[in-house]
Amino acid sequence: MKRLFGTDGVRGVANRHPMTVDVAMRIGKATAWLYKNEKGSCRVVVGKDTRLSGYMLETALVAGICSMGGEALLVGPLPTPGIAFITVDMRADAGVVISASHNPFFDNGIKVFASDGFKLPDEMEERIEELVASDHLADRGPIGEGIGKAFRIEDAIGRYVVFLKKTFPPDLSLGGIKMVVDCANGAAYRVAPLVFEELGARVIPIGVEPDGLNINDGCGSLYPEAVARKVLEEEAELGVCLDGDGDRVIFVDGKGRVIDGDTIMAICATEMIAEGRLAKNTLVATVMSNMGLEVALERVGGRVVRTKVGDRYVVEEMRAGGYNLGGEQSGHIVFLDYNTTGDGIITALQLLAILCRRERPLEELARIMIPFPQVQRNVRVREKRDLSTIPGFEDKRKEIDGRLRGRGRLLVRYSGTEPVLRIMLEGENREEIEAMADELASLVQKAIGEGGGG
Repeated sequence: MKRLFGTDGVRGVANRHPMTVDVAMRIGKATAWLYKNEKGSCRVVVGKDTRLSGYMLETALVAGICSMGGEALLVGPLPTPGIAFITVDMRADAGVVISASHNPFFDNGIKVFASDGFKLPDEMEERIEELVASDHLADRGPIGEGIGKAFRIEDAIGRYVVFLKKTFPPDLSLGGIKMVVDCANGAAYRVAPLVFEELGARVIPIGVEPDGLNINDGCGSLYPEAVARKVLEEEAELGVCLDGDGDRVIFVDGKGRVIDGDTIMAICATEMIAEGRLAKNTLVATVMSNMGLEVALERVGGRVVRTKVGDRYVVEEMRAGGYNLGGEQSGHIVFLDYNTTGDGIITALQLLAILCRRERPLEELARIMIPFPQVQRNVRVREKRDLSTIPGFEDKRKEIDGRLRGRGRLLVRYSGTEPVLRIMLEGENREEIEAMADELASLVQKAIGEGGGG
């Protein structure tokens, strides 16, 4: 069987392998079996976002867990970081999230948290995969009173809201701040407006009417233009754009300009350095983060450590190096002092606290970072072929590397969650790097792109 777990769990088109009812039930069975055998008990928190397919996958997962004698604790739609929190708060053995994050509604995914709220280590994922691929568990489930149960955790949202509010400094208030909050018709549609309102903000919510089909559809962190228009229309101080599962956030300032994850990290890291709270004065970012982020931190005595793309690798580096702040340009930012994974609401609260304490607007704080021009091309591919086999690709890449040497970067990688090749270039001249990106993208499109010549 093809490897199920990617950099962010199992993901694909719902009702097609691997995101089928059968695979979901097998993952539930395998997870319960492993924890039941090793710990003698298996209590698994199960949460989801607002996708239509969440109903069938949730039911299948729960059936698998219960069939192996485990207990399923259902929390319903809740942000991914909220499920990580509830897993720890309820002293559960594991937590399962049914979500495809920022992907379209027809996709879905399954990722598993360990009892400490962190994603499962590779070894445990591999053991689950082995059981999913085999018939080892076919007749091993208990009978009679040994069969498991499912319970709904009615106060999950309340628990998470209280936890979030405690991450905001008690001496500050959001009173007087008018803000637009876009929940992407996703998992944060109830939690996010509630948190900001209870801390005193005047909230203008959008993307809070999920129907199972409209998650991430023209809204949220992928489409901050909707919030930018609303901020200008309502004359709000700022806008907050979450993604479908609530682990990412992008901001819009009072002038309608988009503030991405790199600038958010630059603001937060600089403040934490000034307060002596940034561990080892080090921020962990991925290879996709702008070079301007490094320049901004060097200016205040900090540094950036880079990892491969994916929050999994960011968190691994943070834990290994003893760092407490890391994230991605996409707005997936991890404050390990508060939670085990990226949390869009916590990130928003930390940035809002800086705005309140400094009494300065977001557009002014954002000047701390001057990004290098950066362009990206995403080419949908039929197959993830070795790029060295594409005619002319390696020669063109070497040519571009030579032209950028010392004043820019080229990064080419396949997405870990989609059939997409991402080409990113940074440099001093936007027109020049756009032309370079287009040349590379054209070579890939002709060779392996969807609808390409092959």
